[in-house]
Amino acid sequence: MIPQIILLSATLFGALAIILGAFGAHALKKIFTTDQMQSFETGVKYQMYHAIVLLVIGLQLKFETNLEQAMAWCFVTGVILFSFSIYGLCISSAKGTKIKILGPVTPLGGLCLLSGWILLFVRFLSPVI
Repeated sequence: MIPQIILLSATLFGALAIILGAFGAHALKKIFTTDQMQSFETGVKYQMYHAIVLLVIGLQLKFETNLEQAMAWCFVTGVILFSFSIYGLCISSAKGTKIKILGPVTPLGGLCLLSGWILLFVRFLSPVI
C-alpha cells in the first residue's frame, strides 16, 4: 500500500507543480513583487524536484523497512510544509494579510526534505554496511 501512496503523492505533486507554476507565471505575476515571484517559483521547483524523487523511489523501493518508510514520509511531509507554506505566505502577503504563522513552517518543511535525503543516503549505504 505504501508504494501506491508514494506514487499517488508523486503524481499529485507533479501535476500541482505544473498547475501552480502556470498560475504563478500568468495570474499571480501581476500582483506579486519580484521577491514574492521568486519565492513562489522556489516552492514550485522544490515541489517538482521532490515529485520526481518520490516517483523514482516509489518505483524502485518496496518500503518494507522503517528507514524506507520514514524517508518517503519525510519527502511527502516536507513538500507539503515547505512548498505550500511558501505559496500561502506569498499569496497572503500579496493580498496584504500575510499569514505570519506560516513563516516558521517553511524551515520545518526544509528540515523534513533534508531528512529524507539523509535517510536516502543511509538507505544506499545499508547494503554496504
